[in-house]
Amino acid sequence: MDHVNHTWTQVFILAGFTITGTLQPLAFLGILCIYLFTLAGNLFIIILVRADSGLFTPMYFFISVLSFLEFWYVNTTAPTLLHTLLHGCSPISSAVCFIQLYVFHSLGMTECYLLGVMALDRYLAICHPLHYHALMSRKLQLWLAGATWVAGFSAALVPASLTATLPFCLKEVAHYFCDLAPLLQLACVDTSWYVQVHGAVIGVATGCNFLFILGLYGGILRAVLKLPSAASRAKAFSTCSSHMTVVALFYTSAFTVYVGSRRIHPEGMEKCIALVYALFTPFLNPIIYTLRNREVKEAMKRVTVRIRTILKAP
Repeated sequence: MDHVNHTWTQVFILAGFTITGTLQPLAFLGILCIYLFTLAGNLFIIILVRADSGLFTPMYFFISVLSFLEFWYVNTTAPTLLHTLLHGCSPISSAVCFIQLYVFHSLGMTECYLLGVMALDRYLAICHPLHYHALMSRKLQLWLAGATWVAGFSAALVPASLTATLPFCLKEVAHYFCDLAPLLQLACVDTSWYVQVHGAVIGVATGCNFLFILGLYGGILRAVLKLPSAASRAKAFSTCSSHMTVVALFYTSAFTVYVGSRRIHPEGMEKCIALVYALFTPFLNPIIYTLRNREVKEAMKRVTVRIRTILKAP
């Protein structure tokens, strides 16, 4: 890492991944394809939910909000990942770096809260089916969706603002985007207090929300086991399977990086884990919510028929 003679660096250097030879263009093309598919897949879900009346339900409203979030989430880190793969170490201004840090963690915290809201929606649908539509009104849907964004962007202010006020004596960030741990390693001062604050804010927010989701699924499990037939139990579980898969992917990788002990991670491992929640989870979400969902497939058929009818019209 390069030392600088002042405590405020105007430019950081993103180290990215060290890939040489023929693997470099292959890695670039692979990540580019995943990035473009992620954008297209999430946009497709947003448009499909808006276009088909059969998907005008609370569950698909929240799925479309998640897709909107994932669209911007992947856009905060994938461009710098592609740039470092193509050009190697890449400079980034300190202002852009801290903005990326804040937006990335804001969207991550928002997704954390949104997954909790989606679990609440499934709980009400399965455990209180007779009152579900009265409880989950359109007004409440909009309020819950808005609250997740406000809470996410508010919670991320603490770690991002504290990091931005640090004096930095080094400038090479051992990552492909500006994240908390790599930036703290560049500071001129002892950052143990900052690490504790960051861990407390992120750990409490994600931990409480994770326990909230587990509690809701505990209630769902009890309700499903009381259903009279195996077919009804399978149908109830199928409406939750996609959400549970996304929760498992998101929280496993997030806890590993931000809550678990960093001493147990081999050098460079955090960058690889970051790919899971920053790139592959947004990539997999459209697949999880479409390929395994009969209602979405039927909606795709209906929209396709409508488009063909419009194109054939004189």
